[in-house]
Amino acid sequence: MSAIHTVAVLGAGTMGHGIAQICAMAGCDVRLFDVDEKAASSGAERVRANLDKGMARGKVTEEERDSALARISIATVIADAVHGVDLVIEAAPELVELKAKIFAEVDGAAPDHAILASNTSSLSIGEIAGAVSDASRFVGMHFFNPVHIMKLVEVVWGPETSDETRDAAVAFALRLGKQPIVVRDAPGFASSRLGIVLGMEAIRMVEQGVASPEDIDKAMELGYRHPMGPLRLTDLVGLDIRLGIAEYLHATLQSDAFEPPALLRSMVAEGRLGKKSGRGFYDWTE
Repeated sequence: MSAIHTVAVLGAGTMGHGIAQICAMAGCDVRLFDVDEKAASSGAERVRANLDKGMARGKVTEEERDSALARISIATVIADAVHGVDLVIEAAPELVELKAKIFAEVDGAAPDHAILASNTSSLSIGEIAGAVSDASRFVGMHFFNPVHIMKLVEVVWGPETSDETRDAAVAFALRLGKQPIVVRDAPGFASSRLGIVLGMEAIRMVEQGVASPEDIDKAMELGYRHPMGPLRLTDLVGLDIRLGIAEYLHATLQSDAFEPPALLRSMVAEGRLGKKSGRGFYDWTE
């Protein structure tokens, strides 16, 4: 399998811009795609803002920032984004139909040698890979938010993922400075399956008046050495995103542990989505 020099990142949102940043920092030429040119440009600006913060903290030099930014270009047509690339990483919303539609378009435009990867946090790699003609080159690469800080990458091998593709994804994650784990294509993989169980139970505890969100989070931070409690993490990920994943896992695994609490559904309906809306289990407006 060819070395990875050029990467297309499909989706310039929260995850996509972060993935573009670390790929550029690792020396790859990156094409950041979004159907909306404004969104694509905004993603590139968010990369610049992250790198500026890194410079202010002494983590990134001016030369590293400028070199990384010079390696990122934006695209609004998938065929332009994936032409001649070595790796495609999709970072679209968590909808199987949308991801499959994107990869069906990628399949006819990307080179035959290119690795095709989805950043999905819980959806079936095998199902998404059904949209491409050669599923042996399809793999999951699940990054974590914020991408430029979080060390973990789940490399998820689907039913037809080749050993060569899996190994190349692991090697590329290491090149990005990440710590990869290899997980079989099962609902929720490893991280979401465990994280959602903990998150749903924490929300049920709030719903039942067991303790405040702050104290539930402290229980896990101080008692189990978690760097962040499950409710603050839910606010950062987005309550709507966690609800979607919980519904998917509840339906596929048929386990009550994943059933979304009524409190979560009502908060999402009210627009209390966490940090991105200014309010969730915590107030983020201050």
